[in-house]
Amino acid sequence: MTAERVTAWRRSTKCESGSCVEVAELDLENVGLRNSNIPELSISLGVESWREFVAGVRAGEFDRPASL
Repeated sequence: MTAERVTAWRRSTKCESGSCVEVAELDLENVGLRNSNIPELSISLGVESWREFVAGVRAGEFDRPASL
């Protein structure tokens, strides 16, 4: 992924520390996702994969177990 394709990275509103999730619309078919502390290591998801990821987050699929 090249920086020229990205219009703007947006930081999660839940970010309270220096390590935050950032997202950017790369083009009409791809969304970028990265950790703000390591911006050079980002991933690109297709729009449908992005929708599935967001649905999983909302459903709690990535929540930490209560024992941690």
